[in-house]
Amino acid sequence: MAEESAYADDPDTAAAFLRLAELPRGPVKERLRAEVICAWLPMAHRLAARYRNRGETLEDLRQVAAIGPVNAVDRYDPAVGRAFAPFAVPTITGEIKRHFRDRMWSVHVPRRIQNLRSIVRLAHAELVASGTPPSPARIAGHTGLSEEEVRQGSEALHGFSALSIDAGTPPEGGELLLGDRLGAVDEAYDLVLDREAAKPGISRLAEREKRVLYLRFFAGMTQQLQIMGYPLFSRLRQRRCEVRVLRVR
Repeated sequence: MAEESAYADDPDTAAAFLRLAELPRGPVKERLRAEVICAWLPMAHRLAARYRNRGETLEDLRQVAAIGPVNAVDRYDPAVGRAFAPFAVPTITGEIKRHFRDRMWSVHVPRRIQNLRSIVRLAHAELVASGTPPSPARIAGHTGLSEEEVRQGSEALHGFSALSIDAGTPPEGGELLLGDRLGAVDEAYDLVLDREAAKPGISRLAEREKRVLYLRFFAGMTQQLQIMGYPLFSRLRQRRCEVRVLRVR
């Protein structure tokens, strides 16, 4: 028989678990399984409430926590002799912590850095509570981490959620928004690169060929280039000149 649960308001489902273990697969077992899961949902919601105000709505946390009783009911074996509640609590809290670890970060952070963040955050709070200034060296000594690991964990403390580009800047920034300080791609850089790449070839062209190149590709003239002062400069000759120009490297 399973040991008595330590949670006074837990539902009494010991007999239901024994019956679940005996029933063959079918509608009757599925119906009883659903009833047991629903009976333990209040505990999952109670555990979810402990993680409120951490960047996720309580309703979403309850939905995540509800996965815990489903998995716990399916894995629980009453023959082991352990009460269900102590078995289910780690399963439910594990689902919630996994949600924060895998779904709530604004950017992808390696799990090792996430773990360092948790260790550094806890050590920081413990040192402050004891009246000790939490310097990197003291945190390293308190946790057994290296100072480099403490630095990585400290940087991750501020990486859980991203600021909106519409967020205000510190007082010295006046009315500037964070987005006002972000740089933009300057299209002139590509133009400079193209010009420098084409410069050696252009320098080897005759003056008339340079003129054709300029009028055709920079001035946007696509008609017969008699405007050049060459009345006999036909479209055919213009095309041949363009081909020679474009072959120069």
